[in-house]
Order: sequence, then structure tokens, then C-alpha cells
Amino acid sequence: MIETPYLLFLGDAPDSLAAKVAQGIKDWRPQNAVGQFRMEGCKADMRLPDMTLEEARAAGAKTLVIGVANRGGIISAAWKKVLVQALEEGFDLASGLHNLLRDELDLVAVAQATGRQLHDVRVPSVQYPIANGVKRTGKRCLAVGTDCSVGKMYTALCMDREMKARGLKSSFRATGQTGILITGDGVPLDAVIADFMAGSVEWLTPDNDADHWDMIEGQGSLFHVSYSGVTMALIHGGQPDALVVCHEPTREHMRGLPGYKLPSLELVRDIALELAKVANPACQVIGYAINTQHMSEEDAQAYLADVEKRLGLPATDPYRYGADKLVDALAAI
Repeated sequence: MIETPYLLFLGDAPDSLAAKVAQGIKDWRPQNAVGQFRMEGCKADMRLPDMTLEEARAAGAKTLVIGVANRGGIISAAWKKVLVQALEEGFDLASGLHNLLRDELDLVAVAQATGRQLHDVRVPSVQYPIANGVKRTGKRCLAVGTDCSVGKMYTALCMDREMKARGLKSSFRATGQTGILITGDGVPLDAVIADFMAGSVEWLTPDNDADHWDMIEGQGSLFHVSYSGVTMALIHGGQPDALVVCHEPTREHMRGLPGYKLPSLELVRDIALELAKVANPACQVIGYAINTQHMSEEDAQAYLADVEKRLGLPATDPYRYGADKLVDALAAI
């Protein structure tokens, strides 16, 4: 078990989106976030107290969580100095990067010498099966996106929270490092061997009560040339009964790919639904989750109204305005 509370390490993140792991923990488990540690040049800010390692220990923090999700998931040499010092000062370390803590021999040596723990969240702990495509009982809703980091996890979490508030049966199913750090359980999908990805999603969303919904955290995008594989595994392994299309309207290009424009909501809707029907012919698109964090209230409301009018399905920012519309749409299936 990863000991709480946390000090969130933001490193030298170039923007807040690069620190999405820290943002997710701060937004969904604020009681676990004592403060933040930022290096020189860091452009991210979780609006938590900036603390030194000594100050954070005095405030009760037990684990330094790497809250940055950089491209490639690399631990830099500059970070390493802070991580070593953290171990020496009594912190455990937790990370969801592809660059595993346990593969860094200097960190392993210091952890052993100080009696501290290294937690790699992005390591599969189960021998997952190959997907068999057999229909499972229960219902499943999957968030799909026009791009990476547009709010798929927040959408699933918001819908799960609203379902539970209504007394309905629902489980959030984490498929990435941030979701796992928030909930303590899940499948680190992008670290699963490709042949077993869809099977791991079947394992994550097993048979359940007929009126139980799994809210599956989406990953990547069918239209992102770097990360489309994980999206396909979720669509087929999840066998969703419902899809929610997620979008961030202020993006000028795909995340990390300046040469690629974002696809339209209509294109994502049509392609994702066609692929979902391979595993579940009854699948439906039930609405749109729009990330309006960079829009004014007036612009956000106008954009949502336009999406609803143009596409004929409910549209909302589930984190800003609540997930009522999307849960209502699920109830209608």
C-alpha cells in the first residue's frame, strides 16, 4: 500500500497538462495532497502550498508522488537529485512513469539503505488473459476522446460519482496511472503487452449485476498516431454499451503532434461507434463531455448549446457543471 498523505512532485513541468497526475490527485483526493514541490522553471501549479522536503515531512507527508506525465515517461537527471534527497529524508517514492523507479539502481540502493519503499504504479501485477470477446453481464460505459488528456478520466469519475449519489450501482475502472493513484486499483493499460491489452480490460470489467455500470477510464485517442492502440483495446475489450465522446475545444493540434489537427466530434463519434459495434452491436453514443476549463462561462455555455443543437445529444462539462445529463442518458438505455 502507498502511504498517504502525499507531497506532489511537479518537477520542471512545462505546463499544467504535463502535471496531470498531480492535478488528478489534487482534484479527486485532496485530503491526500499536503503540498507541491516545484523545481526551477516549473510552469505547473496545483494551487497547493509550495513546500521543501523538510516542510512536507513536518506537515505529515509520507510519500513523494511523481505528479508529472511527460512524453515517454522519463526520470531526468535533475529530478534524480530530488528523489534521492527525498528518500534520505524519509519519504517513500511513488511513480506512474514508464521509466520505473525499480530500474534506477541508484534509487534502489538509497531506498534499501534508508528502508524506504519504491512504488511503480505502471507495472502490471496480474497475468492477464487474451481477450475472448464473450459477452459479459452488467453494463459498461467508455469515455473516448478526440485527443489525449481531454478529460476522459474526469468524465468517468464524475459519472461514477453522480451514479453513486443517486443510489445506482456503479464502479470507476481505472486504466492509467493517475486513476490508479486516485482509487488504489486498476489496470496500467499502456504497460500491458499488446496481445493482452483487450484481455486486461475484460478482466477489469467482469460479469456483474444486470443494473450495474462500469465507468471505464478512456486512454489515448483513435486519431492520435502515438497512442491509438490503447484506445482500440478499450473499445473491444470493454465491450461498452455506451460511449461518451470527450473533447477540449481550445486545442490547436493533437497533444505532442503539431502536424496533426484534432478530428471533429462527428468523426470520432462515427468511427468509435462503428468499432465498438464489432464487440457489442447494441452500443450507443449517449453524449458529449466537453472540457471547458480554458473557456469563459459565456463561451462555454454557448459551445455546449451548439454541440447539443448540432449533434442532437446531451453535452456538458461534467467537472464544471456536473454529470447529470450524461447519467440521465445512461438511464434511458
